[in-house]
Amino acid sequence: MFTVDEYLASIKTNLAQHTDVLVNNLKTIAGANFAPDVELLDFSAFVESTECTLSIMFFSMDREANEVFEDVGTPGFAGSKSMLDEAVYYHVTRKLSDDFDVFHEENEEILIEQERQLFADWFSTCWQQAGGERVQLPAYFNVHDEGETFNLKRRIWMDEEEKWD
Repeated sequence: MFTVDEYLASIKTNLAQHTDVLVNNLKTIAGANFAPDVELLDFSAFVESTECTLSIMFFSMDREANEVFEDVGTPGFAGSKSMLDEAVYYHVTRKLSDDFDVFHEENEEILIEQERQLFADWFSTCWQQAGGERVQLPAYFNVHDEGETFNLKRRIWMDEEEKWD
């Protein structure tokens, strides 16, 4: 009923429907003048696997892993901002939801890694379309609580802790 290839292809198709919204929101970040305390840009995807939705938040950070907030009178942008709210990346009918859960559980090792890579590839492409390569600060994308982060400049996965060095 479900196959890994069809599932992953469907995710790509569904993510593509949210590209314009994400690119437009990323343009705001890519074109921003950041506050002096902002040392890196951190984009976190929050995946709700039971609902098959993805939300992405932006956080301006310092090198001690602290979020930097805008102070009154300080020039430049700092803070957090939603980039994408609860975008559906896969559609499952109620009738098939139990079968889908079994499929996902049986293929979990393959699917979680592949989903994460699809999200990172799509986000990276959107970041480039938004002009992200012009941003001088380091920029990263991660799936929340995964332990690895995707370096948007070098386009590689790395340990989450390494971005703070």
